Amino acid sequence: MSGGNQAPPLRPSRVWEPVIRTEERPDGCLVVTQDGELPPYPSRMTEKLLQWAEKAPDRTLFAQRPAAGAPGWNRISYGQMVARMRALGQALLDSPASAERPVMILSGNSLEHATLALAAMHVGIPYAPISPAYSLMSEDFGKLKGIAGDLTPGLVFASSGKAFAKAIAAVTPEDALVVLGGEVEVDGRASVSFGSLLETVPTVAVEEAYEGVGADTVAKILFTSGSTGSPKGVIQSHGMLAANQAMVADCYRFLEDEPPVLVDWAPWNHTASGNKVFNLTFWHGGSYYIDEGKPTPGGMDETCRNLKEISPTWYFNVPKGYEELTRRFREDADLRRSFFRDLKMMMYAGAGMAQHTWDALEAHAFETLGHRVRLVSGLGSTETGPFAIAGTDPQPQSGNIGIPAREVTLKLVPSGDRLEARLKSRSITPGYWRKPELTAEAFDEEGFYRLGDALRFAEAGKAEKGFLFDGRVAENFKLGTGTWVAVGPLRAALVDHFGALIRDAVIAGEEHDEVGALGLADMAECRRLLGQAADGLGDAELLAHPALRHELATRLSAFAAKATGSATRVVRLVLIDGAPSIDRGEVTDKGSLNQRAVLANRKGLVAALYDDADPRLIRI
Repeated sequence: MSGGNQAPPLRPSRVWEPVIRTEERPDGCLVVTQDGELPPYPSRMTEKLLQWAEKAPDRTLFAQRPAAGAPGWNRISYGQMVARMRALGQALLDSPASAERPVMILSGNSLEHATLALAAMHVGIPYAPISPAYSLMSEDFGKLKGIAGDLTPGLVFASSGKAFAKAIAAVTPEDALVVLGGEVEVDGRASVSFGSLLETVPTVAVEEAYEGVGADTVAKILFTSGSTGSPKGVIQSHGMLAANQAMVADCYRFLEDEPPVLVDWAPWNHTASGNKVFNLTFWHGGSYYIDEGKPTPGGMDETCRNLKEISPTWYFNVPKGYEELTRRFREDADLRRSFFRDLKMMMYAGAGMAQHTWDALEAHAFETLGHRVRLVSGLGSTETGPFAIAGTDPQPQSGNIGIPAREVTLKLVPSGDRLEARLKSRSITPGYWRKPELTAEAFDEEGFYRLGDALRFAEAGKAEKGFLFDGRVAENFKLGTGTWVAVGPLRAALVDHFGALIRDAVIAGEEHDEVGALGLADMAECRRLLGQAADGLGDAELLAHPALRHELATRLSAFAAKATGSATRVVRLVLIDGAPSIDRGEVTDKGSLNQRAVLANRKGLVAALYDDADPRLIRI
């Protein structure tokens, strides 16, 4: 990017200047905090929206294409959203929905979804955005039935009666109101259109309900993926979400300098975009463009088309999405210029970013702007809202998740040879919806939430330099030699090393002397590797092709050669046969493999890893 060893400068963007304190306790625990307190902030989530509607009523709040690939945008301004929010709020108060009978949203991101969510929060009725995969990819609706049983919804919304008809019939209580974005018939089930509810005339009851909303009022319920059985409903109170946004504003101070512009695809049933990105938009008077693309080779066409038209100021994506973007940047200078034109920060989360992707983003930014754009990550969970640990300092490589946010206390508890992270803050969930026993298990005797992740210092003993993710505590295991294997970092490094050939992996080897991995191949990339040799081959034949197996063995050997010991030396690989099952908990609705579920369900494949005569085994 430039001569010598000095990195090119960063594009200016105001961020915090934290002072970090570390206390070492007699029991070996370390407590890390940031000096200072947050400034006052509202305790009701829609209060900021009302303020911006007064200041900038005609500014776009949410926008969405009429259809994927269609020209133009359907927009809702701040002023329009307040009017719709109040009308729909009255409709909710008139419906069977209530504080004990939440709104359940089955379909994905949309203008209707956004309006319904804000209306529910405004009048103090919880809503629960559910992964569409539970309705559209499941065969038995097991997870969805468990969720509906926990929620007892009073209103169920779906964008399409046709697509969601089976799911609605399977889980909706008889006395719940069914609301549809399009068709108004679901196998004879009485339903109403979303548009008809917007015609409701609001009464004084809407303002009275809004005045009754406080910090402890439940705003929404987000369901974690769940490895087995029904996912857990994580309560998100108004106070928790408001504190989260106050922390975001404190950290990313440039958001206060100009209203943010966001182009975002990530699903609202996840905490990253459903809480952080969704809420920071109206907290700062910004505009959110709903991207109906996906971080896949095909889905990126829509994302890139949107990014060529709308230049974001703050951008979030998973590492796979950034990797796909860097490929497009090489071929499309107009896309690159539009993407970087106004950009103040890029954030990634959900997985480790490959170094070649990191380097490419830095290089493309410098080529386009003459300087870098701040590239950061963080760590949190559904239970933390998610903002809890965040990085802003420039880094030479990916991996640094930063430091605890202001008013978040990080406790590091020795666990074997690692440090387990626990958090305390008013931005953390009060517990799980109607699961007091799970709530009790989630917090320790001091009230710290057990994050379940292990962390390590980026620089030994220097908390101010940030932390690195050191794996999930529950996933780590011992080899037969007694050596601990840190699954998370090893899994990320392995997938990174294999490039696009392996989408994900599960690490095995408990009570064995060698580490093995079950790999989930990216079929499209494998076909690209083989070229014409893949023509006419089914998936099973493709995975058994000698040229592909040779390439996988070569890469496995190179990965093992870099190992620092038996705990990081993967010498056995078996490819997962058949698509992972969401019903069996093998894949989360985020698309990542569930380590424990795959190992439990695929015992035959695990056995193949340690059977040298098995033809499926690739061994070095």
